[in-house]
Amino acid sequence: MLVLGIETSCDETGVALYETGDGRLLAHAVHSQVAMHEAYGGVVPELASRDHIQRLVPLTRLVLKKGGRRMEDIGGIGYTEGPGLAGALLVGASYAHALGEALGVPVLGVHHLEGHLLSPLLSARRPQFPFVALLVSGGHTQLMRVDGVGRYGLLGETQDDAAGEAFDKTAKLLGLGYPGGPALSALAEKGRPGRYRLPRPMLDSGDLDFSFSGLKTAVLMLTKKEHEPADVARAFVDSVVEVLVAKCVHSLERNGLTRLVVAGGVGANKQLRASLDAEAAKHGFDVFYPEPELCTDNGAMIAFAAAQRMQAGLGREHGFSVKPRWAL
Repeated sequence: MLVLGIETSCDETGVALYETGDGRLLAHAVHSQVAMHEAYGGVVPELASRDHIQRLVPLTRLVLKKGGRRMEDIGGIGYTEGPGLAGALLVGASYAHALGEALGVPVLGVHHLEGHLLSPLLSARRPQFPFVALLVSGGHTQLMRVDGVGRYGLLGETQDDAAGEAFDKTAKLLGLGYPGGPALSALAEKGRPGRYRLPRPMLDSGDLDFSFSGLKTAVLMLTKKEHEPADVARAFVDSVVEVLVAKCVHSLERNGLTRLVVAGGVGANKQLRASLDAEAAKHGFDVFYPEPELCTDNGAMIAFAAAQRMQAGLGREHGFSVKPRWAL
């Protein structure tokens, strides 16, 4: 069955085609709204929604052309039901249900985080169940135990800012613009390790939760003094990475597992990947990442998650709905 995936949770419009028969991603395309929102220093929900409306039809036609398929070949549709911006979610949901009605095919709402969580299964090197997953992005930082499709257990999560949110806010403090995460990471590569020492929030808390708002405040205090931006960036990245890696190792040990999946936008961070790879070699566990292009929001992960649920008999049509807030 050919499954169309639609992602419109925030500021990226993603559309993809996944073929369940041979388990293959046929085509996907993403349009980023970064340039549009940059002037405002953050995402403007109304502008995001309007842009999704303009992009969905052309992107659908594009992926059909790239995949060598016709609209009539689509056998199922998955769309991001939540969490995300209400208006943006409504655009994707409206489009998915209208198209599903026209084609006479089932339409399935997908949890955005489930898409991220399963995205490494699209890579050439795929993890087997069960595994621990680190979901780390602009809006979420969570550790999950994954025993199979639809079988998830929360191990720990951020108590305030997500890691990606802290990256963007710190970048803004250093004058790096929006979105600042990638620019901050690049600047950190030029910084001197150990020049500044920032807190490691909740590193020794004894649980698997996170907190990054205090770290952001520590950076603010540091930037009010004489400082070298590259060294501050390095200190910040080193702090976040150390906490994330330590919690990942502890979660594997507590659950008796040896497979770690890292997904979400911050999962593409070079420093995080290098540190996790080093710890994996040291402690004898395997770590899996989605392809860099699948770390950010995309339709491929939604098409794949929808296909997996349909094949597992977990797909359930429950009418038109969106869930801006939705626990996995």
